[in-house]
Amino acid sequence: MTRTPILTTTLGTLTLKNPFILASAPPTASVDGIRRGFHAGWGGAVVKTIHADGMDVKDVSPRFSAWKGTGGELLGFENMELLSKKSVSYWESGIAALKEEYPDHILIASIMGDTDPASWQDLAVRVQDAGCDAIELNVSCPHGMPEAGVGAAIGQNPPLVERLTRDVVRVATVPVFVKMTPNITDITLPARAAACGGAAGISAINSVQSIFGVDIESFEPQPSVGGQGTHGGYSGPAIKPIGLEKVAAIARAVPLPVMGIGGISRWEDAAEYLLLGASAVQVCTAVMWNGYGIVQEMNTGLLRYLEKKGFRSPDELQGAALPRLVSHQSLDRKDRIRPVLGLPEACNGCGRCVIACRDGGYDAIRLREKRLVFNPAACDGCGLCIKVCPAGALAAERYRV
Repeated sequence: MTRTPILTTTLGTLTLKNPFILASAPPTASVDGIRRGFHAGWGGAVVKTIHADGMDVKDVSPRFSAWKGTGGELLGFENMELLSKKSVSYWESGIAALKEEYPDHILIASIMGDTDPASWQDLAVRVQDAGCDAIELNVSCPHGMPEAGVGAAIGQNPPLVERLTRDVVRVATVPVFVKMTPNITDITLPARAAACGGAAGISAINSVQSIFGVDIESFEPQPSVGGQGTHGGYSGPAIKPIGLEKVAAIARAVPLPVMGIGGISRWEDAAEYLLLGASAVQVCTAVMWNGYGIVQEMNTGLLRYLEKKGFRSPDELQGAALPRLVSHQSLDRKDRIRPVLGLPEACNGCGRCVIACRDGGYDAIRLREKRLVFNPAACDGCGLCIKVCPAGALAAERYRV
C-alpha cells in the first residue's frame, strides 16, 4: 500500500515542515511579518538582510515598478529596495522570540557586512547566538550595495566569494548558505567558490539587474525618483526561466543543497525547481502581490501532486528532471511535430497562425474561407503557430522521420 505523502523536506542538515520559505525581502522585514507568515503555513523564512548598524541604509520613494497583464495579474516586478531598516539588536531579540514561538520552523538570517570580513563574522556570531537555524550570505544584491563594494560586487568575483565564505564558516556553528547573483556569465563559478569555502548550501537566484522602462514623454527612467532613476532588481513570473536554468546548472556543478528562487507563485513553479535540483524554494514577489496566504494553496497543490505521482515527499522530486536535460547536440533531430486542429470548434479563422507562420516561420499555413489548410512539405515543425493561437485550437502531432 502506498503511504500518504507528506510535505516534510530535507535541506542539508535542516528539516522543513514543507519546502516553501519566505525569501529575504519586504515580507520578512519585521518579526511580526515573519510571525504571520509562519502562522499562515510557511515552512521557513529568511530574514530581510541584516547589516552592521553603522551601514547607512535609506530607501528612495517610489522604488517599485510592475508589468501587469490585461487582467491585472503580475508578470514582472522591479524593485530598488535596500536592506533591513532594523538594528542588529532588534533582530537578535526577534530571532530569539520567533524560535521560541515556532521551534519547528526554520529561520535563516540573511547578513551583509561591509568590505571588512570581520563585519560579516561579527554579524554571523550575533545571529547564530540569537538562535537562527542557518545563515545566508547576501553577496548578490544587484542595486545600491554594489556601489559600496558589497552585494553583487562580491558575488561576481568568485575568489572573493570563496574567501568571504571561508571567513564566515570559520566562526559559524550553523549551516552557511551563499546567495548567488544571476548577473554573471557563468553562475557555477561563484557556486563552486562558495563550496570550496565551506558553504553548506546555495541560494539562487537573487533578482535580475534591469531598467524597467522609460517614460517617453518626460524621458524619466522608471520608477522615477525626483525625475531620475537607476537600475533595479527584476523579479516575478518573468524571471522563472532564468532561475530554473541557474538552479539546474548549480545542482549539477556542486554537491550541495540548493534553495531555488525566482518567479515562484504557484505550487507548479515550486515543483519545477525541485525537479531541476532544488531542495526547497524561496518566495518573495508573489507574497508581496497576493499575501502570505498563498502558501496554503501551494501546500495543498503540491501534496496532491505528490500523491498523484506516487512520491512520498518533496525530497523524492529533487533532481528527477536533470537526466533529461542534455546538450543541444544530443537532442533527437528525428523526433518532429506538426500542427493539427486539435479543437476545430475553437478555431474562429482569425488568421494569427497564418501571419506568424508566413512572417516568422515557413509559410506553411493558408486560410481558405476561414478554414486552415496546412502544407506538410513546407512545415519545419517549429511550433510557432501553436504558441500564437489565441483560442488553443491547434495541437502538436508527433511523428518520426
